[in-house]
Amino acid sequence: MIRIVIAEDMHMVRGALVALLEMESDLKVVAQFDSGDKLVPTVQELRPDVAIVDIDLPGLDGLSAADRLRTAVPECQVLILTSLGRPGTFRRAMAAKVSGFLLKDAPPDQLADAVRKVAAGGRVIDPQLALAAWEFEESPLTRREIEVLKLAAGGAEAMEIATQLFLSIGTVRNYLTSAVTKLNARNRLDAIRIAKDNGWLT
Repeated sequence: MIRIVIAEDMHMVRGALVALLEMESDLKVVAQFDSGDKLVPTVQELRPDVAIVDIDLPGLDGLSAADRLRTAVPECQVLILTSLGRPGTFRRAMAAKVSGFLLKDAPPDQLADAVRKVAAGGRVIDPQLALAAWEFEESPLTRREIEVLKLAAGGAEAMEIATQLFLSIGTVRNYLTSAVTKLNARNRLDAIRIAKDNGWLT
């Protein structure tokens, strides 16, 4: 019997996943929850074979939780299930050394098969994501431009960014302008969106 925990914050999706997996005679969901903060302590207590984790979790995001889990309970395999089919997100998942990465709109039978495969020590990667990641370009932004954009994405204004990074306001504005130009963005918000979509603000 393959024992599974599910971390998914959308109640209807989580309920559907549990129902789908419990239809399989060799799979058993032993815990389900809606926050990334609960992943490591729950897995440490229950010692399941597989953790199915959504990326966009409240508290601690799914990839950060998966990374901590790899250190705390390395024998538990992590299968990322997400609606965020972005190459940058996929690369972050691979860097966290997860065992699988599937999109939520994958056919239902693929999920059960993926759980069995990762439980057996294999890897499951959505082929479309793998191809997109192969063609994925590295970030054109400098480390400093990324730092400034990250703070701007969090709602910080130029003065606050300048204070936090020990820069002048003019330098901060130059970094923001440079990022907008490099990303062919319409404005600062568009630059933040493009950088996030590509996984560059990690």
